[in-house]
Amino acid sequence: MKIPISVLVVIYTASNEVLLLERKDHPGYWQSVTGSLDDLDEPLIEAAARELFEETGIDVSVLPPNSLQSMNQQIQYEIYPQWRHRYAEGVTVNTEHWFKVLLPNRVPVTLAPREHTAYQWQSIELAGPLCFSPSNKQAILKLNSD
Repeated sequence: MKIPISVLVVIYTASNEVLLLERKDHPGYWQSVTGSLDDLDEPLIEAAARELFEETGIDVSVLPPNSLQSMNQQIQYEIYPQWRHRYAEGVTVNTEHWFKVLLPNRVPVTLAPREHTAYQWQSIELAGPLCFSPSNKQAILKLNSD
């Protein structure tokens, strides 16, 4: 069962391009990197780095120091009904912690084939509206206010 604590990792470049991933299980659903903690003791920043690597092949250990940062934002949202079966019975709310990764330029992306089928780089202004998740939209648009 999934733990209802997750990370959202927005990847963007110095020229304000955002990386979006298309979900395999829902074609047309674009998002940033997301994922739940593997266990309750997993530090959030480690979960963010793990999910980033698993879903894109981007390894924070080879990036400039402090490329992965907390956005100091967490939200709670209702888990979409189609995904509730992944959680313990009765769990309907997830707590999501936001992170961002600043890259000097676009980097090669290696998708997790079980999770995503495509990726694209878009400007901050265009990336937000493409995301199906309201919190993902908010996190991307927050890049302009940081």
